[in-house]
Formats: sequence, structure tokens, C-alpha cells
Amino acid sequence: MRKLTRRGFIAAGTLMMFARPVLAAAKPVTLIVPYAAGGPNDNFARLLAEGMGAELGKNFIVENKPGANGIIGASQVARAPADGSMLLMGGSGPLSLNILLRPSLNYGFDSFKSVAMMFDGPLTITVPAKMGVNSLAELVAYAKNENRALTYGSLGPGSVTDLYGLIMSKTLGIPLTAVPYKSTPTSLIDLITGRNDLSYMTPIALADHQKAGAVKILALTTDQRDPALPEVPCVTELGYPQLKASYWTALHAPKGTPDAIVEAYSTAAIKIVQSESFRKLLVANGQTEKAGGPQTLEAQLETDRQYWGKVIQENHIVLD
Repeated sequence: MRKLTRRGFIAAGTLMMFARPVLAAAKPVTLIVPYAAGGPNDNFARLLAEGMGAELGKNFIVENKPGANGIIGASQVARAPADGSMLLMGGSGPLSLNILLRPSLNYGFDSFKSVAMMFDGPLTITVPAKMGVNSLAELVAYAKNENRALTYGSLGPGSVTDLYGLIMSKTLGIPLTAVPYKSTPTSLIDLITGRNDLSYMTPIALADHQKAGAVKILALTTDQRDPALPEVPCVTELGYPQLKASYWTALHAPKGTPDAIVEAYSTAAIKIVQSESFRKLLVANGQTEKAGGPQTLEAQLETDRQYWGKVIQENHIVLD
């Protein structure tokens, strides 16, 4: 959480004062969401747009631009005028992974200006209950006794779930093979029935199935336990800090957007993300508030370059 000192409040207020005339003269702000309408990210975007609009006295319009793993939406913002009239609700996939995986992409890290980090969410290491494995140590023993590579469901080549399997295979020293799916529900069915041995889905997608005894969540990919799943250990406490991973969501503006506008948007976004209504929506969707300004987001992008970039390079993964 970003904490402002008295001097910080004065500085932020000064920037807002200088930004307001620019904001008032500018067009309505279009918030591009590179995902389909009706999903969790769409809900987050609409609550954010409503709050930022009220905070800044401007009209924020949410526009869904799904497709091509987020490339369509991100490309539109990368090409947009740098006048504060368009923002991207980006994240691990549309930004970091696409840029690291696709050399021919028409945008890069330097195509955007970081505005605000908002929230992130963990993955799980999960097995079907019928496997009879109840811990990460038991999973390693099980895998080493099998005469085959264990299979895990992924959301396609280059996705967080796909790449995480490569990290886990190397870290635990067990052979794993990805099985790509177009959606989480179909992957979940094959996990529950035992057609796949592993999953790295989000806790929110699995919590009810864990309670029903259909799956066993062995660990969360975090450095602390989740109060909603207090019985599930995290990878750090199990001695595997290198397995810590998450997927994040943030705000980006086109490169060249004036600092005063970026600061105004950043301050407003952080306030909304830290509000009670937004936090309730985060909890309901298994996400964690990570609100912070441009520097926080820049640090996350650098972490991605080191963490995901390393596995992509080591495995010589290149996508068109």
C-alpha cells in the first residue's frame, strides 16, 4: 500500500491542481479492457471507471476489446494519442508475456507509461482427490514412481499456467506435460475426473470443489496463506520460494502521456482500489489489493522480465 506523508499529500494535490485544467479540456477517457464483457475483469473495470470518473470529474467509458490474448486491446492503447484520453487495464498476459514471447509484436514495454498497479492473484498447485496425494512432497514421490510425465491443464502455449508448469518441473525435478484448453471449465472437468494430474487454476475456481472433496489444493503460489483457505500452505513455507508466482492487473497509458495526467490518474485509481466496495469485489474474486503508483508497476514489470523471461529464454519459447 502506498502511504503518503503530509508533504506527499501536498505534492499530489499540486499535481492534481495542474492536471485538472488539462483533464477538463481533454476528451472522455476510454478504459480499454482486453477481455470479454461480463467477466471479473470487466466488473473491476466498470467499478474503477465509475470511481475515477467521480474522483476526477470526467467521463470514463469502458470498452471491451477481447481477442488474441489481449493483443488487440493493448495494441489500440499503444497507438493512441498520448493525451490522457485512453488507458489500458493491462496485466501479466496482455503486457509482459506477450512482449516476452512474441518478437514480432507491434508494441513493447516502452510503448506504455506505467500509471498504477492495482491487484494480483495467486495460482494453486492442485491435484484430483482420487490421486490420493495430500502434499507437495507426496506429489514429488508420486511423480517419481510413475513411468510417465504427469499432465497439467494450461490455457495455451505461453500462458501463465503453461509457463508455470515448466518452472515447477525444473524446481521439483519431475517431468510434466502441458495439455492446452480454451477455457477453465473444460480443464476443470478433466482435472476432477483424473484425465489430468495437475492444475494451476486460481483458488476461486477451485474452492467449492475442494470443499466437496473433488480436488486437493496442495499449495498456493504465495509467500503467505490465504485467510479464505487457511488449511492450504504456501510454497514459501514449504521451502520453494522460487515457485512463488501471481498474475496481476494494472493501468497503463500510451508512451508520452504527461506526468501530471499520469499522477492524477494514479492517485485516483489507488484511492478507488483501496475503497471498501472495490476491496469487497477483490475478495469475492480471489484477488489481493496491491495498489501502488508508477514505480510499483515498473518494479512488477522488471520482476516479470526476470522471472518469466528466464523460463521463456531457457526453454526457447517463441510465439508468432
